[in-house]
Amino acid sequence: MSISPRVTAAAFRAVAIAEALTWVGLLGGMYVKYLGSGSEAGVELFGPIHGGAFLLYVAITLAAALHLRWNLWAALVALAASVPPIGTLAADWWLHRTGRLAARPDPREQAPDPVA
Repeated sequence: MSISPRVTAAAFRAVAIAEALTWVGLLGGMYVKYLGSGSEAGVELFGPIHGGAFLLYVAITLAAALHLRWNLWAALVALAASVPPIGTLAADWWLHRTGRLAARPDPREQAPDPVA
């Protein structure tokens, strides 16, 4: 059983959004900790969640790069996008806009042209 490129693209988008939201939550927790009341609850909550989302984003990015046959540049940009806050949303937008999250036909699976 093979996974369709559409499922890969949807999984990438879902994880990219989750990673961005947990980044925002962690930044909010850090704001409260260092500039607000000093409570560490936000950091204790969003820290591990964001860590898991980050690792999942790296894994799904590598899987999508292999499954959708991205070039090295696209894979590196998508991985680097996980560093700045909300960067994964920008990477998702760029990958969709450039067609890298769409299915590409495998040249090995195409039928040969008929001989006339």
